[in-house]
Amino acid sequence: MRRLLCAVGGAAAVAGCLAGLLSLGPRHETHPGAAAPQTAAAPGAADLALATARERTERYPREAAVWSDLARAEVEQARVTLDASRLDAADKALRTSLALREKDNYAAVTGQGLVANARHEFAEGRDFGLRATRMAPDRADGYAVLADAQIQLGDYPAARAAVQRLLDIAPAGAAYSRAAYDLETNGRPADAAIALQRAVDSASTADERAFAEARLGDLAWSRGAVDRAERHYRLALDAVPGHPYGEAGLARVSASRGDTAKALGMYRELTGRTPLPQFLAEAVELGGGARVRTETAALDAQVRLLRASGGAVDPHLALYVADHGDPDVAVELMRGEWKRARSVIVADALGWALHRAGHDSEAVGYARRAARTGWDNALFRYHRGAIERALGLPEGPRHLREALALNPHFSPYHAPLARRLLKPT
Repeated sequence: MRRLLCAVGGAAAVAGCLAGLLSLGPRHETHPGAAAPQTAAAPGAADLALATARERTERYPREAAVWSDLARAEVEQARVTLDASRLDAADKALRTSLALREKDNYAAVTGQGLVANARHEFAEGRDFGLRATRMAPDRADGYAVLADAQIQLGDYPAARAAVQRLLDIAPAGAAYSRAAYDLETNGRPADAAIALQRAVDSASTADERAFAEARLGDLAWSRGAVDRAERHYRLALDAVPGHPYGEAGLARVSASRGDTAKALGMYRELTGRTPLPQFLAEAVELGGGARVRTETAALDAQVRLLRASGGAVDPHLALYVADHGDPDVAVELMRGEWKRARSVIVADALGWALHRAGHDSEAVGYARRAARTGWDNALFRYHRGAIERALGLPEGPRHLREALALNPHFSPYHAPLARRLLKPT
């Protein structure tokens, strides 16, 4: 069985930092030196890019740059297929590139950072990012690698500095997408929408445009704006038919409107192609029982494989285990991930796993740590409120109400539970 590559927090690990000084600057056209954003490309696009990269290595086997390009294509293939063995192929290509050009091989160093981040080896990713930015302070790719690593390590000021430098050098999709995550994570959704619209406007490929539109849909969804979210998800699918995050978004919209059967059918088709824990878990939370046996079985298989092989943990998978499996296993998984990553997303998932396992006194510290950037995240607010309520803390009900006010449809499983917790006993 192939090893599954787990993504953190959606399409990719992108940067987010402390609110305050980030400047988007004036609107620009696409910058010719911009790094490509880490998008959820359609499988066909990733296959074509990989085939092209392999062909170039056959034609120019003594060129270091073509092997670095192959490594990038292998990383993208890993992201699309969830097959972590592609990262081993990327490593091999990078070693070949470095053997051909040991010194000043910027593309190989940034490639090593991409592979490290994809494996959740974020401390190594940071080191490669720092090495790349020292090697070429005016090139963009190193700052993208550095920003992605720093956010996962929880070093928000350093991540902000990397994102700002990326914006200054290459104000295009890669920079605007990371800036949007920064702004959203720090409670500035209106500014995040501006950044994402700039990512749409500066997109040089259909994949970049679809990624930014889907993120705009997610942003609208997080604020309870269902109709606006639907428009953006449809625009993502107009750009790239079958775009996974666009399809998942439309399934979410259908569920919020009460069409559970349609939503489950959409999830079933999507997860047959792209079995990300996020999509599988959303289907399970919506369907429950016998209607989602396939999705439950797929998640359980991923848990068994992960526990047997170790490696990166997708917080969506751990949250599924906490709610629908063995909470102690969820704690085990997230404690391991906490050693690698200290982002607010990981803090939230670990806190919830601890709560479900009955360790509320420890859980509340992680829930509060997840709130430290000021992100208006309904699920985070719900988790914190439920933990605080279990401890008898007076702020618990307030956070439950805030979760429902932000997005009354934040979860088909947890939103009804939040309402129940708020009823007088």
